[in-house]
Amino acid sequence: MALKIGIVGLPNVGKSTLFNALTRSKAAQAANYAFCTIDPNIGVVEVPDLRLKKLEELVNPANTVPTTIEFVDVAGLVKGASKGEGLGNQFLSNIRECHAIAHVIRGFEDENVVHVHGKIDPQGDVEIIETELILADLKTVEKRLAKALSDAKSGDAKLKAYAERIGQLKEHLESGQTADKFATEEDTRELLRDLHLLTMKPTLYVMNIHENQIHDPIHEKLNVDPDRILKISAKVEEDLVGFSDEETNAYLKELGLAESGLNALIRSAYNSLGLVTFFTAGPKEARAWTIKKETKADKAASEIHTDFEKGFIKAEVIPYEKYIEAGGEIKAKEKGFMQLSGRDYIVQDGDVIYFHVKA
Repeated sequence: MALKIGIVGLPNVGKSTLFNALTRSKAAQAANYAFCTIDPNIGVVEVPDLRLKKLEELVNPANTVPTTIEFVDVAGLVKGASKGEGLGNQFLSNIRECHAIAHVIRGFEDENVVHVHGKIDPQGDVEIIETELILADLKTVEKRLAKALSDAKSGDAKLKAYAERIGQLKEHLESGQTADKFATEEDTRELLRDLHLLTMKPTLYVMNIHENQIHDPIHEKLNVDPDRILKISAKVEEDLVGFSDEETNAYLKELGLAESGLNALIRSAYNSLGLVTFFTAGPKEARAWTIKKETKADKAASEIHTDFEKGFIKAEVIPYEKYIEAGGEIKAKEKGFMQLSGRDYIVQDGDVIYFHVKA
């Protein structure tokens, strides 16, 4: 599945610097004024996965294809965006097309980089962005409610129930709460899916800090889910772009970090979206594939080719750890690590799979 994450935030918080580091490029202009980014910058990033490298070493394929994430550097948002202030309408349109949001928050002090509201206030920045997204969703819901109430005049019980539920959502948003806190049950989420609400999208909070703040608990002051907060020095990450793997590891060790902030961001994005990876491996190609958790084998096969779901016969499945332990597919089969699975098998993260399909 193609995965797209929007990098959002107020102007001058470091979105474009982070984007440049993610994509190992200078594609996004970073400057000391609001709306430096107007048209969104788009970059495709490989998802770092050591498992694919180990499979490549074992199989020695002609080609290796990692799974990827598309990052979109969206123009900075300001208060009033939901009413068209700044580049509001364009900003909101770009976010709507993304699967998840990486909300960059400024935590660093720098007198040479102005703050659009005149002071460093991470929690205030969060609230401004969240409020604008809620107001944008409220407009969407109000339009849908008008239609739902009109449809409900027919007397149809289902239509009346739907209008009532949309009315409840409107009240929820008006109270200043995001849509994801309303739609906690899957049936409600399904009911609202076609509204494409901005505050239903999984959000990661990326606090952009100075290098000397890496070990400071500055992020603890944010009133958001702590499991969704990442501290990243976008400038440090951008500096790492030209480093070799050895130089990067040495520098991260010097800073007391186990991994780069960018790797942590990509991993957190996967977790927040409920994604897992399975692999295919053979002499022609070793490849990583992205699917939703709880995906059945036939649906996973359709990621390779849409015809594979209809023509699915069975799947040969070897857990990644067993594949590596055995030293490859043939020995894994000899040791009894391979299992034959039907279309209802739930694919697990790390499964190495060979699909049998009708020609």
